[in-house]
Amino acid sequence: MWAPDIYEGSPTPVTAFLSIAPKISLFANMSRVFLVGSYGGTLQQIFFFCSIASMILGALAAMAQTKVKRPLAHSSIGHVGYIRTGFSCGTIEGIQSLLIGIFLYASMTIDAFAIVIALRQTRVKYIADLGALAKTNPISAITFSITMFSYAGIPPLAGFCSKFYLFFAALGCGAYFLAPVGVVTSVIGRWAAGRLP
Repeated sequence: MWAPDIYEGSPTPVTAFLSIAPKISLFANMSRVFLVGSYGGTLQQIFFFCSIASMILGALAAMAQTKVKRPLAHSSIGHVGYIRTGFSCGTIEGIQSLLIGIFLYASMTIDAFAIVIALRQTRVKYIADLGALAKTNPISAITFSITMFSYAGIPPLAGFCSKFYLFFAALGCGAYFLAPVGVVTSVIGRWAAGRLP
C-alpha cells in the first residue's frame, strides 16, 4: 500500500531503481530455492493466492490514479503477480516464462522511467498534462505510448508476449483459475495503463 506514495515522493531515478532491482533479486533468490529444493502443495497454493491478490490489487487500484507515477506503481504491483505466476507453477516452463517476464518488465520499466525523467523538465506531474506532449515532444510521446501499450499487454508488443508465456505456463501446470484471473486483470490494467498514452 505504500508503494505509490514512495513512487510519488522519491526522486525518479530512485523510483526506477526501486521498481526494478528488488523484483529481480527476489525472483532470482526464489528461483534458486526452486532449483535447489522443492516446495509442497501448501506453499504453491500460497504463491497462487499472492499472485492473484497482486494482480487484482494492481489492476483495480491503478484505475483511480491521476498522477503519472502512481499508475506505474500499481502496474508494478500487478506485474509482480504476473511474474509470480511463472514461479507458482513449479515447472521449468514456469521458470522460463518468469525469466522472460522479468527481462521484459525491466526493459519496459527502464524505458518508462527514462521518459518520466525526461518529462521532469517540462513539469509533467498529472496524467492530464500528457495531452500536450504530442505537440511539444512527439518522439517522447510515441515512445511513451508504445511502452504503456506494452505494459498493458496489447498484442504485437513485448508485454503481450510476456503475459502470454506466463499464462500458458499456468495452464500447462493445471492452474486453470490463475490464468483467467490474469487475463481479466490484464484487461482491466489495459484501461488503467491506456490512459497514460
